[in-house]
Amino acid sequence: MDTRKIADLLRGTVNPNHIERQQAEEQLAQIHKIIGFAPTLLQVIMSQEFDMPVKQSGVVYLKNMVNGSWEDKETETGKPIPFSIHEQDRAMIRDAIIDAIVHSPELIRNVLAVILNHIIKNDFPGRWTGIVDKINVFLQSSDPQIISGALLCFHSLVKVYEYKKDKERAPLLEALNLLLPQVYGLLINLSADTSDMSLVVQKQILKTFYTLVQHSLPMQLLTKEKFTDWMGVVRNIADRGVPESTLAIDEEERPECAAWKCRKWALHILTRTFERYGSPGSVTQEYDEFAGFYLNTFAIGFLEVVVRILDASRQKVYVSPRVLQLSLTYVGQSIKHAVCWKLLKPHIQMVIQNILFPLLCFTRQDAELWESDPHEYVRVKFDIFEDFVSPVTAARELLISICKTRKDQLQPTMAFLVQVLTSKEADASQKDGALHMVGALSEVLVKKKLYRSQMDSLLAQYVLPEYQSPHGHLRARACWVMHHFCEVKFKDPELLKQAVQATVHTLLFDRDLPVKIEASIALQALIGSQDCNELIRPKIGEITLQLLEVLRESENDDMTNVIQRIILEFQEEVAPLAVQICQHLVETFGRLVSSEEEDKALTAMSLLNSIGTLVSLFEDEANIIDKLEPVALQVIGLILMEAKLEFYEEALSLVEDLTSSRISENMWKAYELIYQTFQRDAFDYFNEMMPALHNYVTVDTDGFLSNSARVLAAFEMAKAVLSNDSGEDPECHAAKLLEVIILQCRGRIDACIPPFVELAVSRLFREVKTSELRTMLLQVVIAALYYNPQMLLNTLEALPQVGGTSVLTQFIKQWIQDTDCFLGLHDRKLCVIGICKLLEIPASHRPQAVEEVAGVLLPSCILLFNGLKRAYEIKAAEDNEEEEKTDSEDEEGLSSDEDEIDDEGQDYLEELERKVKNNPDAPFKIGTKIEDVLDIDSDDDSDLDEGAFDIYATIIDDEEKGVDEYSYFKEVMMHLQSSEPRFYSLLTAHLKPEQQKELNDIVTLADQRRAARESKKLEKQGGYQFGQQTVPTAFNFGGFSS
Repeated sequence: MDTRKIADLLRGTVNPNHIERQQAEEQLAQIHKIIGFAPTLLQVIMSQEFDMPVKQSGVVYLKNMVNGSWEDKETETGKPIPFSIHEQDRAMIRDAIIDAIVHSPELIRNVLAVILNHIIKNDFPGRWTGIVDKINVFLQSSDPQIISGALLCFHSLVKVYEYKKDKERAPLLEALNLLLPQVYGLLINLSADTSDMSLVVQKQILKTFYTLVQHSLPMQLLTKEKFTDWMGVVRNIADRGVPESTLAIDEEERPECAAWKCRKWALHILTRTFERYGSPGSVTQEYDEFAGFYLNTFAIGFLEVVVRILDASRQKVYVSPRVLQLSLTYVGQSIKHAVCWKLLKPHIQMVIQNILFPLLCFTRQDAELWESDPHEYVRVKFDIFEDFVSPVTAARELLISICKTRKDQLQPTMAFLVQVLTSKEADASQKDGALHMVGALSEVLVKKKLYRSQMDSLLAQYVLPEYQSPHGHLRARACWVMHHFCEVKFKDPELLKQAVQATVHTLLFDRDLPVKIEASIALQALIGSQDCNELIRPKIGEITLQLLEVLRESENDDMTNVIQRIILEFQEEVAPLAVQICQHLVETFGRLVSSEEEDKALTAMSLLNSIGTLVSLFEDEANIIDKLEPVALQVIGLILMEAKLEFYEEALSLVEDLTSSRISENMWKAYELIYQTFQRDAFDYFNEMMPALHNYVTVDTDGFLSNSARVLAAFEMAKAVLSNDSGEDPECHAAKLLEVIILQCRGRIDACIPPFVELAVSRLFREVKTSELRTMLLQVVIAALYYNPQMLLNTLEALPQVGGTSVLTQFIKQWIQDTDCFLGLHDRKLCVIGICKLLEIPASHRPQAVEEVAGVLLPSCILLFNGLKRAYEIKAAEDNEEEEKTDSEDEEGLSSDEDEIDDEGQDYLEELERKVKNNPDAPFKIGTKIEDVLDIDSDDDSDLDEGAFDIYATIIDDEEKGVDEYSYFKEVMMHLQSSEPRFYSLLTAHLKPEQQKELNDIVTLADQRRAARESKKLEKQGGYQFGQQTVPTAFNFGGFSS
């Protein structure tokens, strides 16, 4: 293909003229499937003839093609063959892409690396072993730019296997036998060179080595000797100073320079390997021996490096934030081990006072951000992702770990903090640091009787006075400390009153946004832990409106949690404000969504949850819900009509809340909107739609049936899910929807039964991997049997035979064979009712298949009733369950010669491994790694909880109006005994004595349940309540007398 023509079209895609741009995009769409297009695109990207915008457009186009169309796709019957890049083109791209990466500028190179990663995932090693040799050749170049490109390819190769299990890493390890020694030699040769290009290459090597070892250590490749070699050079780089020239770089940009990135990745490796492979007692069994070797060989030497870094920071020498954070994390790991603790112990108070304390103080940078942009200050301080890399968070965690893990460290630490708090020379920043440390240690202090008994005094003397501080950050810190100590009950009611009043006053009247937010969170903690609602109640209206204003201004996710707590705790007081609250939340959500800021998505979801809480709380108060509904519908409409997919789950949950007790005409319009959304782009959200769809069918059945289009819409959604490759979990939900409609609308949807049954049966005869889906599909047919037995028989008999056997016969045999797969209350109950319906079919119409399975019908019922008994007992236990709270006892720290060992976790993992090894037939082959739990991807029957679909109740599950399966079974059996002795004998002839006894027990229980229901009815009517009844059986099975 002509590269110039392709280049012209790519240039057109960045044309500011909309029409010309659209024309170029359309022409590319017309020719991109032609063989030769993709390699030509790569030629354009590699060519020196074309300018950068053309190349950038080309590389993005190629990336999208490769990501979407590289691998071959299965062709579905009756559908067009999906496009895949031809193997001829793929071979040409594989042959050229390494060259393209090493010779491209960085902008192009990084996108090509994404393409390479995708190709490796699909083609290495099967179709592409040559990548290893190509990388090897380019690594031998003397040009640092080419070496850098080769290392990027090397990293892509390793990255693909980063989280693979050891046995799946074999192709990588084979490649590393060739490449890793070469890369190690390169790092050794460059380690003394601190030029910018050398540092970039060193950084790439360290980053790739981290990727190799951070999840799994390939000990067959990295023997102890080779690992020691690598750790030696990594240690030297971590300990190496940075060039003086870096000091000329602006401090905010300095962490991005290659010198500091080298040290960062070196510290990453030291910290990660210590944490994952170097801590005896906390590693999995395969690393037990290695952990002892690591601790004795490396831990002290690496700790000395880290201490030097921290000491430099103490002396005000610049250390990048990430290097400082990783150094603190390394120390945190070290204090768990006696060998390291002996080195640290003499200096640990110096570390606390001279390193951790300054880090935890309010800094000049904090003050500047507070004054210049309080909204940004709030965003940074509450950013959970920032916590993962923040030296402040690492310092706080290290402080907690020291005082929690090691004996005799809490007392001198607290003495130091009290000294700061009482010193007249301490400035506002230092007081903030001291209070920060006191609050951080709250979880340790409250577990010590000595300190727990002094909590009132601590709060009264050091915290409450700072609510009046002229410094905003101290007022915020006082609220923060109050929130951390609220777990302990106040002994002095007057002090509690003062704390509540101070917190409420700060929320209502403070001028600084960060202070208001901290006061809000403190108030939430007080409400949750203290008996203070009566102190707050008189001002709850003002508080609620202020919280909404703070939420509107800050857009802070934590504020939504505070508002939800207020709504739940003060329902009566909030009721008059419910609509106003909802309007605030909806308006704030609309503003967040329109801003399209990615970091606001979590807050937006929390807003939707708050609206849901409000609706749920007042769902039984028609006068309030009537006003809330149209406001809430605004946000539902916004999400569904504008296809805000990331909020579909919350919007559908809101529809569920609004339809839980009644369904208005407006909510029926929402039903239409759900159907339209499903057809457009919400196919993957059917599971989330199901609770709302269930409500539409069961809460307002008359409304559902009043318009045939509503029934048709439900059927079309279920049909779409069951007819396409949706996955078996959504298919279970689709089958459940059909079943719910049949059971709920019994006698009113005759015309729907044949298509419903045909849909379920057609899916049943395709491949079904899980017993859950099979039973759900069977239940659709069983529900139809309950609806109208003769109609079902006619429907099944009309279907064409499969494998020479009628569908009816296959259904009955499959059903009875699978009775042990029916789980939970509803499924077992429906199965019993279905068998009863089967038994009730008159002899003249009874299918031959029923006669053939007659001998196993009653044993199947016994199995179901035994399961029902357990399920009812579990349900009763859950209904009566009471939560117990236990007080925490003091935890003793470790002495100097003790290591911290995760005994329970280690014992569990080793026991799990033993069990798996002792059971070669286990469905899973489990390696005892904590991470492997996340990797399990199985279609095993245990994936769904027993009775997971019981939440979708129908009229048959109603305790008063529903069918009692025990009584129904007894009635059917009594009728058969008297009217069809031959068939009754066929059913009971082969029962064992224990089975006969179990059936008699079932009949007895049926009488007891009936008596209990009658007693409950009388009780509701003001009559007598009867105790447990023991009723004699009316007949015996197989001549066995109970």
